[in-house]
Amino acid sequence: MAEHNTNEEAAELEQEVLSAQELEAAAQDAVEQDQPAQPRKRTVVVAEDESVNRMDLVAMLEDNGYEVIGEAANGEEAVELTRTLRPDVVCMDVKMPRMNGITAAGIICDENIAPVVMLTAFSQADLVKQAIGAGAMAYVTKPYEVSKLLPAIEVAYGRFAEINDLLDSVERNENELQETQEKLKETEEKLKKTEETLEERKLVDRAKGLLMDRANFSEQGAFRWIQKTSMDQRIPKRRLAQAIIDKYSQEPASEDE
Repeated sequence: MAEHNTNEEAAELEQEVLSAQELEAAAQDAVEQDQPAQPRKRTVVVAEDESVNRMDLVAMLEDNGYEVIGEAANGEEAVELTRTLRPDVVCMDVKMPRMNGITAAGIICDENIAPVVMLTAFSQADLVKQAIGAGAMAYVTKPYEVSKLLPAIEVAYGRFAEINDLLDSVERNENELQETQEKLKETEEKLKKTEETLEERKLVDRAKGLLMDRANFSEQGAFRWIQKTSMDQRIPKRRLAQAIIDKYSQEPASEDE
C-alpha cells in the first residue's frame, strides 16, 4: 500500500514539473511575441582590389549595422557575386583588374540587380561622370569615412527603390492598358457580330417577304425554305437572302399583283 502511494506521489510530482515547464515555455513565447521584430540588416557586396582597403571598408560597414555578404577583388567577381547573392547595395571601386568598376557597374545596373555606390579617388572626376553614366546611384571619395559612406549607401538604396517602384507602376499601367484594349476589341467584335446579325435578319425578312409575294410562300414556309436551302447548299443565309432580293427586284411584278 505504501509503495502504491509513493508511485502516485511521484506521478503527481512529475505532472507538476511538466506543468511548470509548459508555463515557463508559454511565458517565454509571450515575451518573444511582445518584443518588436528587429529590422533586417541591409546586405552589401564589397568590390575592392586592395585587400587592406577592402578589410577596412568591410569592418566599417559591419560596425554600422550592415551585413557584408560578399567580397570581390575585381569587376568580374563583383558581377558574379551580385548576380548570385542579390545584395541590397554594391560598393564598387572604380579601378580594378580584369574588369573595371565602371564596366561592372554598367552590367549590374543594366540587369537591374542592385544599386551601385562607386568608390573613387579625388583625382577621378572624369571616371565619376562615366560611372554615373553607367548607372551608379552614388559615389564616395577615398579615404572612406562613415559620414560620407553611409549617406551615399542610403541615397543609392532609396533611388534604386524609387526607380523600381516607378518601373512597377509603368508596367502595371501598361498591363491595365493592354487589358482595356483587349476588352475594347472584344466589345467591338461583339458589336460587329450584333450588327451583322441584325443586317442578316433584315435581309432574311425582306427575302421572306418577296418569296411570300412572288412565289406564294406562307411566312413560315418562306422562312423554312431559306433556312433549309442555306443548310443544304451550304450558303450563308445572308448571301442567299441577298440573291433572292436581287432576283425578284429585277423581275417585274405579275399583273395579278
